[in-house]
Amino acid sequence: MAVLLVLLAAAVSGLGLVLLRKANQSEPERPGFSWAQLWLMIRHRPLWLAGIATMLAEFGLHALALSQSTVTTVQLLVVMELPFTLILSQLILGGRLRYREWAAIASMTLGLVVLLLALSPHGGHADEVPLGTWLIGLGVTVAAVAGILLASRWAGRVARTALAGIAAGMGAGLIAVVVKPVTAAVGHGVGALVTTWQTWALILVSAAAFVLLQNALQAGRLVASQPGITLANPVVAVLWGVLVFHEQVRGGWWLLGAALGAVLLAVGAALLSGSPLLDGYHEAPEDEELRTLAPVLAIAEEDPDESDVSRSYA
Repeated sequence: MAVLLVLLAAAVSGLGLVLLRKANQSEPERPGFSWAQLWLMIRHRPLWLAGIATMLAEFGLHALALSQSTVTTVQLLVVMELPFTLILSQLILGGRLRYREWAAIASMTLGLVVLLLALSPHGGHADEVPLGTWLIGLGVTVAAVAGILLASRWAGRVARTALAGIAAGMGAGLIAVVVKPVTAAVGHGVGALVTTWQTWALILVSAAAFVLLQNALQAGRLVASQPGITLANPVVAVLWGVLVFHEQVRGGWWLLGAALGAVLLAVGAALLSGSPLLDGYHEAPEDEELRTLAPVLAIAEEDPDESDVSRSYA
């Protein structure tokens, strides 16, 4: 049941990302997200609000899945949102899936199956972790995100976008980490939910992760940010699941199978992230050329003597 919930959440999340990307297409690229930009989106971009509503629905499905399985299992399955994003991009933003995309989807699916079978995550006690351990883990994760964002300030355009995607993926992974003990508290009633400090931490982490995601979407093309968004999420979750929540995974020779699955998963994600479908429909080259020539042709119409300029340009 948890697997079905995660896959459904991944599909809903993919829809949300496509809607957010379509809303952001009408905005100029900026070095980062701002609150003024947020207010503009709320007031004038109903499609953006639809994307946010979809992401909230995904959060509910995701939380249900986390209540029934390990953080490691759930967050590894979440990477399937990338294939769903590509498929939905084809339907909403235009374009078509080619052999490359289908091969990458097959690579991701096979890699994920191999990785989960090799690791076989189970157990874990997220609700029994001492406060000191939580503070250390949160401090290390937040410091890592801050370091990545700081490094992006001196990076080039593509590297800056890629780093923004990694930070956004880490934020999404941290949300799942904090949600896990909250789902355990829900089973003990409203009183336990309100008095659990992770409930209030979840609000802060979710707000920060939301800003990080918007920053990644606004920083540049998804071809640069999407690998980080997709792969940093499970990396953070697996590290927390194994090192902090003490979830059990197979060792020994099984790690070779896990490594193979991880490579297949990463290769598939990298190939899918390079798909033009993630950036939506683009004008044909001929239209681009005509748009480039338009100013020159306009000059020629105003002054016949300048017609030689347009001919030489062509």
